[in-house]
Amino acid sequence: MSKLGQVVESVDKYNKFVLDQVKRARTDQKYGRELLGRWNDVKAKIPITRTPTGVALPRLALPEIDEPGEIARYFFGEGLPGEFPYLNAAYREMYLEPVREIESFEKNGGKLDKKIPQTEEPTRLFSGLMLAEDTNERFHYLTRHQRTHRLSTAFDGPTLYGIDSDADGVFGKIGEGGVAIDTVEDMVRLYDGFDLGSPNFSASMTISGPAPIIMAMYIAAAKRRFGPKVVPKLRGTIQADIFKEVQAQNETIFPIEPSLRFLTDMVEFTTHEMSRWYPISISGYHIGEAGSTPVQQAAYTLSNGFAYVEMFAARGIPVDQFGPRLSFFLDCGLDVEYIALARVSRRIWAIGMRDAFGAGARAQLFKLHTQTSGRSLIAAEFKNNLTRTAAELMLAYMNATNSCHSNSADEPFTTPSEEWIRLAAHGQAILLEESGIFKHTMNMLSGSPGMKAVERAVQAAILDEFREIERLGGVLAAVEERYQRSQIQNAAHRYEQQIYDGTRPIIGLNRYRDGDEEIPDVKLARTPRKRQQLQVDRLAKFKKKNAEKAKRALDKLAEVVEREKNCFPTLLDAVEVCSLGQITGRLQEVVGRFRPMV
Repeated sequence: MSKLGQVVESVDKYNKFVLDQVKRARTDQKYGRELLGRWNDVKAKIPITRTPTGVALPRLALPEIDEPGEIARYFFGEGLPGEFPYLNAAYREMYLEPVREIESFEKNGGKLDKKIPQTEEPTRLFSGLMLAEDTNERFHYLTRHQRTHRLSTAFDGPTLYGIDSDADGVFGKIGEGGVAIDTVEDMVRLYDGFDLGSPNFSASMTISGPAPIIMAMYIAAAKRRFGPKVVPKLRGTIQADIFKEVQAQNETIFPIEPSLRFLTDMVEFTTHEMSRWYPISISGYHIGEAGSTPVQQAAYTLSNGFAYVEMFAARGIPVDQFGPRLSFFLDCGLDVEYIALARVSRRIWAIGMRDAFGAGARAQLFKLHTQTSGRSLIAAEFKNNLTRTAAELMLAYMNATNSCHSNSADEPFTTPSEEWIRLAAHGQAILLEESGIFKHTMNMLSGSPGMKAVERAVQAAILDEFREIERLGGVLAAVEERYQRSQIQNAAHRYEQQIYDGTRPIIGLNRYRDGDEEIPDVKLARTPRKRQQLQVDRLAKFKKKNAEKAKRALDKLAEVVEREKNCFPTLLDAVEVCSLGQITGRLQEVVGRFRPMV
């Protein structure tokens, strides 16, 4: 039995354990009294806070139960927020304002005598356009009203494939759909003006194929600005998920095994040297955007995650060292499964990590970034996308996501404009700050009978997917059989067919469409040719300046890779004098290029 098979067995055993605890609580009077006593103690210690209108609310909402069996089902089957198996939340409190004490509130006639300190926002905004300084300008615009700066970076096509901007045939793609990054100098420009070592700053980089190279550039850029002591302080995430690239997104540049080896080299380095960095974001978002069902998205993301854990542990990295540095990324659409998808994923991950891998509490946490669904955005009557995204944000926060990105309504046409990206960010602010839905009480919307029904159905379906992957020999064997890819393609075809035949209503497209609608006049974000030429000219200057040093650095990198040593420290030296394309090209000479499986 593989580790994934052990995960399935562990979840099944844990579900039986929960039922046994329920039965014991109902038949063993002493045990039942102990659980009831603990339940009453928890409830008695919950702080009470006041809403701005004066209503008193508990800081944590719990079901009104006093029957020992149901209390056991809650404690063991769900867990309090921040407690195993983390169904309700990874942490004890999320999104909440600091407590407004009743006594203080009433003493001041319903007024606060001092400003309430604010916690870190879960909002993480995503941007990338034209050249590094253009994206930097957008970053500063996006963070103008943020207490903490949490940036996600989109890269252009050439960068995603590890290709330099001066390569044949890519000139027109420079800076399109993301930012062009060729050198460490570009990386310095990209985050100029931000304190990379600050606890209030984190950077997320959405790139996988050349992720170790880009990660090395980020470290080198930080060292140039703040010195070598900044490295342990760096906070953020790089995507680096090779499995989802092969399964869904196609941005793979090296064969699978070398890609996984370079990834593990980076994870090993960052685990030892950068305790605040997440060196991989195990990503279901792109699986969902490629057409999967919600259950497929969660099942493939979780199984990929368990495969990475097995791989990193095989390198000799202790699971309790790298486990807390794993993060996840899920899509959130409008299908009913999303009402509980992340909750169930959090529970399965915690049980699997504890019982199949022996991980401690910190490594059991399923730390999640959610993005509203790009696939749900429709060009027809596109302003409806504001409502779609708002509904998806509600679902994401009901699932206690750790951070969230809201898509812009104009994305079916172009890279978001400032107007629409501001509205997308305001959608989160309205939900979290203006409304009282999440800022007063934990568990405000969780635990309904409908949600519980969805949880049971989704968990069963995810475990069925695990069993099929296990039957095929595990994640890597299933990838080689193109199992995940074929299932995603089948689901995508079914999705489009449902839109075509009307069984999947899309408001403004196949239902309630205004026949007189005109094509909206949306300004397209394009990179001017002068800007693209500037990128090429800068790259040429960099290569000329470092020509001799680059040759020596590439030779040394190739030697380390051929000797099968950890190449990440050598990458850190190479990016100082070599471009992204130079490094990618030399590594491909050593390990080969990715060839899609037929």
